[in-house]
Amino acid sequence: MAFSTRIIYPLGFLLLFLVFVSESRVLTKNGGFVTTNGAHFVLNGLPFLFNGFNSYWMMNVATEPSERHKVSEVFRDAAAAGLSVCRTWAFADGGNKALQISPGVYDEHVFEGLDFVIAEARRYGVHLILSFANNYNDFGGRPQYVQWARNAGMRINSDDDFYTNQVLKGYYKNHMMKVMTRMNTITKIAYKDDSTIMAWELMNEPRCQADYSGRTINGWVQEMAIYVKSIDRKHLLEIGMEGFYGDTMPQRKQINPGFQVGTDFISNNLIKEIDFATIHAYPDIWLSGQNEVAQMAFMQRWMSSHWEDSRTTLKKPLVIAEFGKSSKDPGYTLSARDTFMNTIYKSIYSFARSGGTLGGGLVWQLIAGGMNSYYDGYQIVLPANPSTARVISGQSHAMTALSHLFTGTYSHAKHRLSHGGRKSSP
Repeated sequence: MAFSTRIIYPLGFLLLFLVFVSESRVLTKNGGFVTTNGAHFVLNGLPFLFNGFNSYWMMNVATEPSERHKVSEVFRDAAAAGLSVCRTWAFADGGNKALQISPGVYDEHVFEGLDFVIAEARRYGVHLILSFANNYNDFGGRPQYVQWARNAGMRINSDDDFYTNQVLKGYYKNHMMKVMTRMNTITKIAYKDDSTIMAWELMNEPRCQADYSGRTINGWVQEMAIYVKSIDRKHLLEIGMEGFYGDTMPQRKQINPGFQVGTDFISNNLIKEIDFATIHAYPDIWLSGQNEVAQMAFMQRWMSSHWEDSRTTLKKPLVIAEFGKSSKDPGYTLSARDTFMNTIYKSIYSFARSGGTLGGGLVWQLIAGGMNSYYDGYQIVLPANPSTARVISGQSHAMTALSHLFTGTYSHAKHRLSHGGRKSSP
Protein backbone atom coordinates (compact mmCIF):
# COMPACT_ATOMS: atom_id res chain seq x y z
CA MET A 1 0.00 0.00 0.00
CA ALA A 2 1.39 3.38 -0.97
CA PHE A 3 1.87 6.04 1.70
CA SER A 4 1.38 9.72 1.06
CA THR A 5 4.13 12.00 2.34
CA ARG A 6 2.42 15.26 1.48
CA ILE A 7 1.98 16.37 5.07
CA ILE A 8 1.38 19.91 6.25
CA TYR A 9 2.29 21.06 9.78
CA PRO A 10 1.51 24.33 11.52
CA LEU A 11 4.48 26.69 11.49
CA GLY A 12 4.43 26.86 15.27
CA PHE A 13 4.93 23.10 15.51
CA LEU A 14 7.91 23.28 13.17
CA LEU A 15 9.54 26.09 15.11
CA LEU A 16 9.02 24.23 18.36
CA PHE A 17 10.56 21.17 16.75
CA LEU A 18 13.57 23.32 15.80
CA VAL A 19 13.96 24.38 19.41
CA PHE A 20 13.99 20.84 20.80
CA VAL A 21 16.37 19.59 18.09
CA SER A 22 18.80 22.47 18.62
CA GLU A 23 18.97 21.55 22.31
CA SER A 24 19.73 17.86 21.76
CA ARG A 25 23.10 16.32 22.54
CA VAL A 26 24.95 15.19 19.41
CA LEU A 27 27.88 12.79 19.22
CA THR A 28 29.23 12.13 15.75
CA LYS A 29 31.23 8.91 16.08
CA ASN A 30 29.75 6.22 13.82
CA GLY A 31 26.82 8.45 12.93
CA GLY A 32 26.19 9.64 16.47
CA PHE A 33 24.23 8.38 19.46
CA VAL A 34 20.47 8.17 19.17
CA THR A 35 19.02 10.49 21.82
CA THR A 36 15.62 11.82 22.78
CA ASN A 37 14.18 15.23 23.36
CA GLY A 38 10.66 15.23 24.66
CA ALA A 39 8.62 12.68 22.75
CA HIS A 40 11.00 12.49 19.79
CA PHE A 41 14.06 10.48 18.81
CA VAL A 42 17.01 12.49 17.54
CA LEU A 43 20.11 11.41 15.59
CA ASN A 44 22.87 13.88 14.74
CA GLY A 45 20.59 16.74 15.74
CA LEU A 46 17.84 15.72 13.34
CA PRO A 47 14.59 13.76 13.75
CA PHE A 48 15.04 9.99 13.71
CA LEU A 49 12.16 7.80 12.56
CA PHE A 50 12.84 4.20 11.65
CA ASN A 51 11.66 0.78 10.62
CA GLY A 52 13.28 -2.13 12.41
CA PHE A 53 13.25 -5.79 13.35
CA ASN A 54 13.92 -8.38 16.01
CA SER A 55 16.56 -11.10 15.65
CA TYR A 56 17.01 -12.39 19.20
CA TRP A 57 19.23 -15.30 18.09
CA MET A 58 22.24 -13.38 16.78
CA MET A 59 24.74 -13.85 19.62
CA ASN A 60 23.75 -17.50 19.98
CA VAL A 61 24.48 -18.18 16.31
CA ALA A 62 27.59 -15.95 16.15
CA THR A 63 29.18 -18.02 18.92
CA GLU A 64 30.14 -20.46 16.14
CA PRO A 65 32.46 -18.67 13.67
CA SER A 66 31.31 -20.99 10.86
CA GLU A 67 27.73 -19.75 11.36
CA ARG A 68 28.45 -16.03 11.54
CA HIS A 69 27.61 -15.52 7.88
CA LYS A 70 23.95 -15.87 8.88
CA VAL A 71 24.23 -12.77 11.06
CA SER A 72 25.92 -10.91 8.22
CA GLU A 73 23.27 -12.02 5.73
CA VAL A 74 20.41 -10.74 7.89
CA PHE A 75 22.10 -7.38 8.49
CA ARG A 76 22.88 -7.08 4.78
CA ASP A 77 19.33 -7.91 3.68
CA ALA A 78 17.83 -5.75 6.42
CA ALA A 79 19.95 -2.76 5.46
CA ALA A 80 19.00 -3.26 1.81
CA ALA A 81 15.34 -3.13 2.89
CA GLY A 82 15.96 0.12 4.74
CA LEU A 83 15.72 -1.39 8.23
CA SER A 84 17.85 0.64 10.61
CA VAL A 85 17.17 -0.73 14.14
CA CYS A 86 17.59 -4.29 15.40
CA ARG A 87 16.62 -5.66 18.82
CA THR A 88 18.56 -8.68 20.04
CA TRP A 89 19.63 -10.49 23.21
CA ALA A 90 22.74 -9.68 25.24
CA PHE A 91 22.13 -12.60 27.58
CA ALA A 92 22.34 -16.39 27.67
CA ASP A 93 22.21 -17.52 31.27
CA GLY A 94 23.31 -21.08 31.97
CA GLY A 95 22.70 -24.05 29.68
CA ASN A 96 24.05 -24.56 26.17
CA LYS A 97 26.19 -21.77 24.69
CA ALA A 98 25.83 -19.76 27.89
CA LEU A 99 27.26 -16.25 27.97
CA GLN A 100 26.94 -16.22 31.77
CA ILE A 101 27.85 -19.74 32.91
CA SER A 102 27.18 -18.95 36.56
CA PRO A 103 26.85 -15.64 38.44
CA GLY A 104 29.80 -13.48 37.36
CA VAL A 105 31.43 -16.25 35.30
CA TYR A 106 31.43 -15.65 31.54
CA ASP A 107 32.41 -17.58 28.42
CA GLU A 108 34.78 -15.37 26.42
CA HIS A 109 34.00 -17.35 23.27
CA VAL A 110 30.30 -16.42 23.51
CA PHE A 111 31.10 -12.80 24.35
CA GLU A 112 33.16 -12.68 21.14
CA GLY A 113 29.98 -13.73 19.32
CA LEU A 114 28.24 -10.64 20.69
CA ASP A 115 31.28 -8.57 19.72
CA PHE A 116 30.77 -9.80 16.15
CA VAL A 117 27.05 -8.94 16.17
CA ILE A 118 27.79 -5.36 17.23
CA ALA A 119 30.63 -5.04 14.72
CA GLU A 120 28.40 -6.27 11.87
CA ALA A 121 25.59 -3.94 12.87
CA ARG A 122 28.09 -1.09 12.79
CA ARG A 123 29.32 -2.23 9.37
CA TYR A 124 25.80 -2.17 7.90
CA GLY A 125 24.64 1.01 9.64
CA VAL A 126 22.07 -0.68 11.89
CA HIS A 127 21.47 0.55 15.45
CA LEU A 128 20.98 -2.07 18.16
CA ILE A 129 18.66 -2.39 21.14
CA LEU A 130 20.35 -4.89 23.49
CA SER A 131 18.30 -6.69 26.14
CA PHE A 132 19.98 -7.68 29.44
CA ALA A 133 17.70 -10.53 30.54
CA ASN A 134 14.58 -12.56 29.85
CA ASN A 135 11.41 -12.92 31.87
CA TYR A 136 11.08 -16.50 30.64
CA ASN A 137 13.35 -19.54 30.89
CA ASP A 138 14.45 -19.32 27.25
CA PHE A 139 18.18 -18.62 27.38
CA GLY A 140 18.01 -18.82 31.18
CA GLY A 141 16.15 -15.72 32.23
CA ARG A 142 14.67 -15.02 35.65
CA PRO A 143 14.25 -18.75 36.42
CA GLN A 144 17.99 -19.34 35.98
CA TYR A 145 18.90 -16.47 38.30
CA VAL A 146 16.52 -17.91 40.90
CA GLN A 147 18.04 -21.37 40.52
CA TRP A 148 21.54 -19.96 40.99
CA ALA A 149 20.43 -18.31 44.23
CA ARG A 150 18.84 -21.54 45.47
CA ASN A 151 22.00 -23.44 44.60
CA ALA A 152 23.89 -20.92 46.76
CA GLY A 153 21.63 -21.72 49.73
CA MET A 154 19.29 -18.73 49.44
CA ARG A 155 15.66 -19.18 50.51
CA ILE A 156 13.64 -18.17 47.45
CA ASN A 157 9.85 -18.32 47.37
CA SER A 158 9.22 -17.84 43.65
CA ASP A 159 10.69 -16.42 40.45
CA ASP A 160 9.15 -13.07 41.41
CA ASP A 161 11.74 -12.76 44.19
CA PHE A 162 14.04 -11.72 41.34
CA TYR A 163 12.63 -8.20 41.72
CA THR A 164 13.16 -7.87 45.49
CA ASN A 165 15.87 -10.28 46.71
CA GLN A 166 19.17 -8.48 47.26
CA VAL A 167 21.32 -11.42 46.11
CA LEU A 168 19.35 -11.83 42.89
CA LYS A 169 19.45 -8.11 42.21
CA GLY A 170 23.19 -8.21 42.77
CA TYR A 171 23.61 -11.03 40.22
CA TYR A 172 21.62 -9.03 37.69
CA LYS A 173 23.42 -5.74 38.30
CA ASN A 174 26.74 -7.49 37.85
CA HIS A 175 25.59 -8.83 34.47
CA MET A 176 24.52 -5.40 33.28
CA MET A 177 27.84 -3.93 34.38
CA LYS A 178 29.75 -6.72 32.65
CA VAL A 179 27.94 -6.10 29.35
CA MET A 180 28.08 -2.30 29.42
CA THR A 181 31.80 -2.19 30.24
CA ARG A 182 32.77 -4.93 27.77
CA MET A 183 35.58 -3.95 25.37
CA ASN A 184 34.69 -5.19 21.89
CA THR A 185 37.55 -7.38 20.64
CA ILE A 186 36.78 -6.47 17.01
CA THR A 187 36.00 -2.73 17.07
CA LYS A 188 38.15 -1.98 20.17
CA ILE A 189 35.27 0.17 21.48
CA ALA A 190 33.69 -0.39 24.88
CA TYR A 191 29.99 -1.18 24.55
CA LYS A 192 29.08 1.83 26.71
CA ASP A 193 30.96 4.08 24.27
CA ASP A 194 29.65 2.55 21.02
CA SER A 195 27.03 4.59 19.17
CA THR A 196 26.04 1.48 17.22
CA ILE A 197 24.00 0.64 20.30
CA MET A 198 20.80 2.71 20.37
CA ALA A 199 19.50 1.54 23.73
CA TRP A 200 19.70 -0.93 26.57
CA GLU A 201 16.66 -2.92 27.61
CA LEU A 202 16.24 -4.04 31.23
CA MET A 203 14.33 -7.23 30.45
CA ASN A 204 12.33 -8.86 27.71
CA GLU A 205 8.69 -8.66 28.86
CA PRO A 206 9.02 -8.35 32.65
CA ARG A 207 6.03 -9.82 34.51
CA CYS A 208 5.20 -10.27 38.21
CA GLN A 209 2.43 -12.62 39.32
CA ALA A 210 2.95 -11.71 42.97
CA ASP A 211 1.83 -8.09 42.47
CA TYR A 212 -0.51 -7.15 39.63
CA SER A 213 -0.54 -3.47 40.66
CA GLY A 214 2.82 -2.80 38.99
CA ARG A 215 4.40 -1.42 42.16
CA THR A 216 6.91 -4.25 42.66
CA ILE A 217 8.23 -3.94 39.14
CA ASN A 218 8.17 -0.16 39.50
CA GLY A 219 10.58 -0.31 42.42
CA TRP A 220 12.83 -2.72 40.54
CA VAL A 221 12.85 -0.56 37.40
CA GLN A 222 13.70 2.54 39.43
CA GLU A 223 16.65 0.85 41.13
CA MET A 224 18.02 -0.79 37.98
CA ALA A 225 17.56 2.28 35.80
CA ILE A 226 19.53 4.41 38.23
CA TYR A 227 22.25 1.75 38.27
CA VAL A 228 22.49 1.63 34.46
CA LYS A 229 22.73 5.40 34.22
CA SER A 230 25.48 5.42 36.88
CA ILE A 231 27.62 3.43 34.44
CA ASP A 232 26.42 4.66 31.05
CA ARG A 233 24.69 7.98 30.41
CA LYS A 234 25.38 7.97 26.67
CA HIS A 235 22.81 5.39 25.70
CA LEU A 236 19.04 5.35 25.93
CA LEU A 237 17.32 2.97 28.31
CA GLU A 238 13.92 1.26 28.09
CA ILE A 239 12.23 -1.41 30.18
CA GLY A 240 11.17 -4.04 27.64
CA MET A 241 7.49 -3.87 28.59
CA GLU A 242 4.55 -5.25 26.64
CA GLY A 243 2.34 -2.29 27.53
CA PHE A 244 -0.14 -3.72 30.04
CA TYR A 245 -1.87 -1.08 32.14
CA GLY A 246 -1.95 -1.16 35.94
CA ASP A 247 -3.39 0.80 38.85
CA THR A 248 -2.18 4.27 37.84
CA MET A 249 -4.98 4.64 35.28
CA PRO A 250 -7.67 2.10 36.25
CA GLN A 251 -9.87 3.12 33.34
CA ARG A 252 -7.15 1.97 30.95
CA LYS A 253 -7.21 -1.60 32.29
CA GLN A 254 -10.18 -2.31 30.02
CA ILE A 255 -7.79 -1.95 27.07
CA ASN A 256 -5.68 -4.86 28.36
CA PRO A 257 -6.46 -8.15 26.57
CA GLY A 258 -8.49 -9.55 29.46
CA PHE A 259 -5.67 -10.06 31.94
CA GLN A 260 -2.82 -8.29 33.75
CA VAL A 261 0.86 -9.20 34.13
CA GLY A 262 2.07 -7.07 37.04
CA THR A 263 3.27 -4.05 35.08
CA ASP A 264 1.93 -0.52 34.88
CA PHE A 265 2.62 1.14 31.54
CA ILE A 266 2.16 4.62 32.96
CA SER A 267 4.01 4.59 36.29
CA ASN A 268 6.81 2.28 35.09
CA ASN A 269 7.62 4.49 32.11
CA LEU A 270 7.28 7.75 34.05
CA ILE A 271 10.52 6.89 35.86
CA LYS A 272 12.95 9.65 34.98
CA GLU A 273 15.80 7.38 33.90
CA ILE A 274 13.62 5.54 31.39
CA ASP A 275 14.04 7.32 28.06
CA PHE A 276 11.28 5.79 25.93
CA ALA A 277 8.35 3.42 26.19
CA THR A 278 7.68 0.16 24.37
CA ILE A 279 4.72 -2.05 23.67
CA HIS A 280 4.44 -5.55 22.22
CA ALA A 281 1.37 -6.73 20.36
CA TYR A 282 0.26 -10.33 19.80
CA PRO A 283 -3.51 -10.32 19.36
CA ASP A 284 -3.29 -13.76 17.73
CA ILE A 285 -2.00 -15.15 21.07
CA TRP A 286 -3.69 -12.85 23.59
CA LEU A 287 -7.10 -13.10 21.86
CA SER A 288 -6.71 -16.52 20.25
CA GLY A 289 -10.41 -17.31 20.60
CA GLN A 290 -11.53 -14.26 18.63
CA ASN A 291 -11.65 -13.72 14.88
CA GLU A 292 -9.24 -11.58 12.89
CA VAL A 293 -11.61 -8.60 12.79
CA ALA A 294 -11.76 -8.51 16.60
CA GLN A 295 -8.02 -9.04 16.86
CA MET A 296 -7.29 -6.16 14.50
CA ALA A 297 -9.72 -3.90 16.35
CA PHE A 298 -7.83 -4.68 19.57
CA MET A 299 -4.55 -3.96 17.81
CA GLN A 300 -5.72 -0.53 16.73
CA ARG A 301 -6.95 0.32 20.26
CA TRP A 302 -3.70 -0.98 21.76
CA MET A 303 -1.54 1.21 19.52
CA SER A 304 -3.79 4.27 19.72
CA SER A 305 -4.10 4.34 23.50
CA HIS A 306 -0.37 3.89 24.08
CA TRP A 307 0.49 6.51 21.49
CA GLU A 308 -1.87 8.97 23.16
CA ASP A 309 -0.53 8.20 26.65
CA SER A 310 3.09 8.46 25.49
CA ARG A 311 2.36 11.79 23.83
CA THR A 312 0.30 13.44 26.56
CA THR A 313 1.22 11.75 29.87
CA LEU A 314 4.69 10.25 29.51
CA LYS A 315 5.92 12.85 27.01
CA LYS A 316 8.42 10.26 25.80
CA PRO A 317 8.86 8.42 22.48
CA LEU A 318 7.11 5.11 21.89
CA VAL A 319 8.34 2.06 19.98
CA ILE A 320 6.21 -0.92 18.96
CA ALA A 321 9.02 -3.29 19.86
CA GLU A 322 7.37 -6.61 18.87
CA PHE A 323 4.57 -7.51 16.50
CA GLY A 324 3.98 -10.10 13.82
CA LYS A 325 1.65 -12.73 12.44
CA SER A 326 2.31 -16.43 12.90
CA SER A 327 2.05 -19.10 10.22
CA LYS A 328 0.58 -21.26 13.00
CA ASP A 329 -2.52 -19.05 13.20
CA PRO A 330 -5.76 -20.66 11.92
CA GLY A 331 -6.37 -19.79 8.28
CA TYR A 332 -2.90 -18.28 7.85
CA THR A 333 -1.78 -17.29 4.37
CA LEU A 334 1.21 -15.29 3.23
CA SER A 335 -1.19 -12.73 1.80
CA ALA A 336 -2.91 -12.43 5.19
CA ARG A 337 0.44 -11.78 6.86
CA ASP A 338 1.36 -9.12 4.33
CA THR A 339 -2.03 -7.46 4.77
CA PHE A 340 -1.68 -7.53 8.57
CA MET A 341 1.80 -6.03 8.44
CA ASN A 342 0.75 -3.40 5.93
CA THR A 343 -2.12 -2.36 8.19
CA ILE A 344 0.16 -2.08 11.23
CA TYR A 345 2.78 -0.18 9.24
CA LYS A 346 0.17 2.24 7.96
CA SER A 347 -0.92 2.97 11.54
CA ILE A 348 2.69 3.45 12.69
CA TYR A 349 3.27 5.88 9.86
CA SER A 350 0.04 7.75 10.60
CA PHE A 351 0.91 8.15 14.29
CA ALA A 352 4.49 9.17 13.47
CA ARG A 353 3.41 11.89 11.07
CA SER A 354 0.96 13.26 13.65
CA GLY A 355 3.66 15.18 15.45
CA GLY A 356 6.06 12.33 16.18
CA THR A 357 6.07 10.32 19.45
CA LEU A 358 5.83 6.93 17.72
CA GLY A 359 9.38 6.47 16.46
CA GLY A 360 8.97 3.15 14.65
CA GLY A 361 8.15 -0.54 14.83
CA LEU A 362 10.22 -3.72 15.14
CA VAL A 363 8.74 -6.75 13.41
CA TRP A 364 9.24 -10.19 14.99
CA GLN A 365 11.43 -11.73 13.55
CA LEU A 366 14.04 -11.87 10.77
CA ILE A 367 16.19 -14.95 10.30
CA ALA A 368 18.55 -16.27 7.62
CA GLY A 369 17.89 -19.23 5.36
CA GLY A 370 18.59 -22.66 6.78
CA MET A 371 17.71 -21.74 10.39
CA ASN A 372 14.79 -24.15 10.78
CA SER A 373 15.49 -24.74 14.47
CA TYR A 374 14.67 -21.06 15.09
CA TYR A 375 11.30 -21.18 13.33
CA ASP A 376 8.55 -19.98 15.66
CA GLY A 377 5.85 -19.27 13.09
CA TYR A 378 6.70 -15.56 12.91
CA GLN A 379 9.99 -15.99 11.06
CA ILE A 380 10.70 -13.97 7.91
CA VAL A 381 13.54 -14.77 5.52
CA LEU A 382 13.66 -11.66 3.35
CA PRO A 383 15.16 -13.21 0.16
CA ALA A 384 12.69 -16.12 0.34
CA ASN A 385 9.65 -13.92 1.04
CA PRO A 386 9.69 -11.23 -1.68
CA SER A 387 6.11 -10.01 -1.10
CA THR A 388 6.75 -9.50 2.62
CA ALA A 389 10.12 -7.94 1.82
CA ARG A 390 8.32 -5.39 -0.39
CA VAL A 391 5.91 -4.52 2.43
CA ILE A 392 8.82 -4.04 4.85
CA SER A 393 10.86 -2.03 2.36
CA GLY A 394 7.88 0.18 1.59
CA GLN A 395 7.50 1.05 5.26
CA SER A 396 11.22 1.77 5.58
CA HIS A 397 11.08 4.17 2.67
CA ALA A 398 7.93 5.82 4.05
CA MET A 399 9.52 6.41 7.46
CA THR A 400 12.73 7.67 5.86
CA ALA A 401 10.74 10.06 3.68
CA LEU A 402 8.93 11.30 6.78
CA SER A 403 12.26 11.86 8.54
CA HIS A 404 13.46 13.82 5.53
CA LEU A 405 10.27 15.85 5.53
CA PHE A 406 10.82 16.73 9.20
CA THR A 407 14.46 17.50 8.40
CA GLY A 408 13.51 19.75 5.52
CA THR A 409 11.02 21.67 7.61
CA TYR A 410 13.59 21.91 10.39
CA SER A 411 16.11 23.42 7.97
CA HIS A 412 13.51 25.89 6.68
CA ALA A 413 12.58 26.94 10.23
CA LYS A 414 16.24 27.28 11.15
CA HIS A 415 16.79 29.51 8.13
CA ARG A 416 13.84 31.71 9.16
CA LEU A 417 15.11 32.06 12.71
CA SER A 418 18.65 32.87 11.54
CA HIS A 419 17.22 35.67 9.38
CA GLY A 420 15.22 37.27 12.15
CA GLY A 421 12.10 35.13 11.95
CA ARG A 422 9.89 35.29 15.00
CA LYS A 423 8.94 32.13 16.89
CA SER A 424 5.17 31.73 16.54
CA SER A 425 2.73 30.15 18.91
CA PRO A 426 1.40 26.79 17.73
